[in-house]
Amino acid sequence: MPFARLANATTPTCHIGLGLAAVGRPGYINLGRDQDLPAERTVDALRERTHELLDAAYAQGVRYFDAARSYGRSEEFLADWLNARPGLDDIVVGSKWGYTYTADWSTDAETHEVKDHTLATYERQRAETDALLGDRLDLYQIHSVTPDSPALTDKELHAKLAEAAAQGLTIGFSTSGPAQADAIRAALAVTVDGDPLFRTVQSTYNALETSAAPALAEAHDAGLTVIVKEGMANGRLAGPHAPDVLRAIAEETGLGCDAVALAVILRQPWAGVVLSGAATTTQLASNLHAAVVDLDDDQMARLATLAEEPRAYWERRGQLPWH
Repeated sequence: MPFARLANATTPTCHIGLGLAAVGRPGYINLGRDQDLPAERTVDALRERTHELLDAAYAQGVRYFDAARSYGRSEEFLADWLNARPGLDDIVVGSKWGYTYTADWSTDAETHEVKDHTLATYERQRAETDALLGDRLDLYQIHSVTPDSPALTDKELHAKLAEAAAQGLTIGFSTSGPAQADAIRAALAVTVDGDPLFRTVQSTYNALETSAAPALAEAHDAGLTVIVKEGMANGRLAGPHAPDVLRAIAEETGLGCDAVALAVILRQPWAGVVLSGAATTTQLASNLHAAVVDLDDDQMARLATLAEEPRAYWERRGQLPWH
């Protein structure tokens, strides 16, 4: 498992990763993007921003970097950065397939990405990812598996993924939606020749959406590395938008709402890597303070009151506009 490389890391931030969803394309659903990104979101401007973030993250101890075929040019930007640093051998690189980016670098496209978990899409996107990341890719994940995804039952696809695993690629999956727990448990049951197919799971978990926790604990117990995404709830837990309880506890700790929100996740015994989705180096530095936030049981109990009913959470997320 490539994540074994992180076991030797001694920095407190080694269990925080950097996700590139917010900076690989001009439009995304995170709140506050108008302030976070340049007014002219050209390819070159976002490439430069991505490289700034990667440099800052690596310098501060981050060792996992997460992209996807549907994150605009995130794989390309990451590949450029890696190619300029051929000796960098202490990091883990992950990407995802299953969504195709369709916005053509527009922020107001009618459709930004199209989901398809068929074998044909895997083979096409695997070739696209390979052309950019080559042997720097450690982890390839099925993007946003839901309980009805054909990726859970397609034996031919499973055989191809197992073939890639036999060649050294770690195979994982990510989840989204109110039935994440069901998707996780269904994926844990997928085997090829009697062996589990998936070695990692990446799921949404944050102070507002906690429903996947029991299934993620089961995945961890089964030996999978758990990666947590959307720890900031697409900006809903950031300072300007944070609930009063989170603001109060942030004040008690002397750190930002974002650091507290991510610290809640780091406290979970099953959390292997928690992603920062920072769009600026200032946000990243603040996010990384999560590693030193010391929350007591009373504060954790107060933060637990923020949890929403999953369907309500995902319904609200689905209404966030692409900025």
